[in-house]
Amino acid sequence: MLNKTKIAVIGSGVAGIATAAHLARSGAEVHVFEKNNQIGGRARKFEANGFTFDMGPSWYWMPDVIDRFFDHFGKKTTDYFELVKLDPGFQMVFNESEPTAIPASWEELEDLFESIEPGAKNYLNKFMDEAEFKYNVGVKDLVYQPGLSIKELIRPDLIISVFKLQVFSSFHTHVRKFFTNPKLIALMEFPVLFLGAMPKQTPALYSLMNYTGLKVGTFYPMGGFNELVKAMVSVAQEQGAKFHVDSQVDNIFVNDNKAKGLTINNQFHEFDAVVGAADYNHVEQHLLPEQYRTYDKKYWDSRVFAPSCLLFYLGVDEKLEKLNHHNLFFDENLDQHAVEIYEKPEWPTKPLFYACCPSKTDDSVAPEGKENLFVLMPIAPGLEDTDEVREKYYNILLGKLESYTGQDIRSKVIYKRGYCVKDFELDYNAFKGNAYGLANTLGQTANLKPKMKSSKVENLYYAGQLTVPGPGVPPSIISGEVCANQIIKKLKL
Repeated sequence: MLNKTKIAVIGSGVAGIATAAHLARSGAEVHVFEKNNQIGGRARKFEANGFTFDMGPSWYWMPDVIDRFFDHFGKKTTDYFELVKLDPGFQMVFNESEPTAIPASWEELEDLFESIEPGAKNYLNKFMDEAEFKYNVGVKDLVYQPGLSIKELIRPDLIISVFKLQVFSSFHTHVRKFFTNPKLIALMEFPVLFLGAMPKQTPALYSLMNYTGLKVGTFYPMGGFNELVKAMVSVAQEQGAKFHVDSQVDNIFVNDNKAKGLTINNQFHEFDAVVGAADYNHVEQHLLPEQYRTYDKKYWDSRVFAPSCLLFYLGVDEKLEKLNHHNLFFDENLDQHAVEIYEKPEWPTKPLFYACCPSKTDDSVAPEGKENLFVLMPIAPGLEDTDEVREKYYNILLGKLESYTGQDIRSKVIYKRGYCVKDFELDYNAFKGNAYGLANTLGQTANLKPKMKSSKVENLYYAGQLTVPGPGVPPSIISGEVCANQIIKKLKL
């Protein structure tokens, strides 16, 4: 019997899990190595004082992309967890008056837009028709390209579509062609805050995010977002993939331009191919000998990164009024906060923030009568992260929440854990403590992102949020599939 091709995957975030599942299905012997004591990367969870906290992703968007992963293996998400559609999907708080709830029903959303700005209903439909086209072309086609050559984009069908995709026009300008009310503009622009650039620098292509968030809807897997991770791991294990926690990869051994294996916890293991699904910069700059690195330090320093963030995981000893599952606080100026993230990196003077309260939907994540609260403030990557700064912003953010809810929340906090730049660096080897990968700017899209295949090591590949197609859970799942397909093709698995 022939020996199986042995492939190592470094990192067990959703990109690493997806890569492992596809490679194992092809017949390879796949081993996933995770430095931490739990699988899932940024989508890990932890439990404390009866609360269950998702550590990272909380927005379940693009369900069709996630469904596609399971379809490949003859499975459905419903085989593993219950997925509920949130209604309202989320709410936006512009001041201390009543919040603006975003309904799941399209007809109710049309009515909401019309009530805020007369005539906006018709413009919303026109905007969303364009966004749906971009989603169907961009997410269902373009993002499944490996980004290795510009030739991938020079296709007659894409050339015809390129102007309709609006890759070269500004998201900021695009939104203002349809709406003038500041509330509606903020609603349409908020997803861009996590794409990693000012709306003025973000291609109008990304109105596709509005389509999936507003038209398709916002979902939640009961039990928490980590249920998706557990389901994906089950699929990968059913294909034969093996997962190893507490397994620190120390270096990639390269000889004759080929990766021969990994040193893991000071022990050498041979492999026929290697996938870097951990932080791309870390794999290149710290695990590879210098002569085998595709990019140098100057390159990485010149990249525009999406935000890092300051997070607080809080267990609250009472139910919180006026909060929904997803709450976006836009009580300050979006442009100013964005400048302090992207143009003049500094701790924000008047921060916008996001509060997630999954116990509004899911009783299992908090003890009875208590609330599970996750507070996130986007910040520039690489900022100095001290306990004093964290505490300063804890009081600012909780003060805003208290003012909004009319409750003394801080006195009711029975569990508190902060998480910021230093933790992203320590737990994920994240370059500059970034939380979301590379910014989706025009100069860092498609084949202009760091390549999925090493140019100097012929059997070294990459997956995850720093290569194509980009940051976020669905794009990372896609990245794993595309990376695996490249290896399967190259090694003839």
